[in-house]
Amino acid sequence: KTGTLTQGKPEVTDVLPYGNAATEDVLIFAASAEKGSEHPLGEAIVRRAMSDGLELYETEQFMAVPGKGVQATIQGKEALIGNRALMDMENVSTAAIEEGVRRLEEEGKTAMILALNREAMGVIGVADVLKPSSIDAVRELREMGMDIIMLTGDNQRTARVIANQAGIANYIAEVLPENKAREVAKLQKEGHIVAMVGDGINDAPALAQADVGIAIGSGTDVAMETGDIVLIRSDLTDVVAAIQLSRKTMSKIRQNLFWALGYNTAGIPIAAGVLYPTFGLLLNPIVAAGAMAFSSVSVVSNAALLKRYVPEIKKKEANK
Repeated sequence: KTGTLTQGKPEVTDVLPYGNAATEDVLIFAASAEKGSEHPLGEAIVRRAMSDGLELYETEQFMAVPGKGVQATIQGKEALIGNRALMDMENVSTAAIEEGVRRLEEEGKTAMILALNREAMGVIGVADVLKPSSIDAVRELREMGMDIIMLTGDNQRTARVIANQAGIANYIAEVLPENKAREVAKLQKEGHIVAMVGDGINDAPALAQADVGIAIGSGTDVAMETGDIVLIRSDLTDVVAAIQLSRKTMSKIRQNLFWALGYNTAGIPIAAGVLYPTFGLLLNPIVAAGAMAFSSVSVVSNAALLKRYVPEIKKKEANK
């Protein structure tokens, strides 16, 4: 979802302190823990703290927990910043902040919970808006007969909101990075041909597992190296264009095979003299060689027409 359907540049929208904590304290500890992270959500928190002019603490220890959040030691305190799964793993009670978490999730935001020494300190809401082209791309894919499933590590509420905004009926939420490839494999076992679109390092195993891996241009080097197709732009309509181009290419291949087979089926017997006993017609070897060359030229010329092909989705964009 992040960076594929959405802009991939999330922003902090809410900071909800709990107990005696101040808003600045929540941001400082969260950003101090996240400054060693490369995750877009963590980077958003750091950007917000820096834009507010807050001075961050030194981090003594840092560990990223894939699909859950990060752990760090700050000012001698154990800091946890992440989702419910991380809090559950570390036995942190979130009952006191549950109302705030639920409100953020129902607004389609990602709720990042901050805990110090296993005590909930606050919640940070992070939002990542859909790309303007995502809704059009999803609609086009549906009209082409594709079944679309959104995979995300977000919670059920946030996933439902984003899926509804994008027009996607099926989604799988709270998917850990290592489980994305399993979800792809599950679909393949059910007999589906699966194309996976992704941009992050967490998407690389799923891109490799899929029948066709499509890496978004703004993605990580690992994702782009793993993908079978790499899109230059971070625009989901290019996925539609790639599929339309591949279908047109297959159509050209079938045309060329049909005409080449028909041409040679008729031409080879004539060149061999099948008409000579009845009509006295015998091809000159030079003429036969020229006819054979013409067969290749016609096939290549038909294929070369693809250079002038403009996918339907691009025509629609040009007419808007």
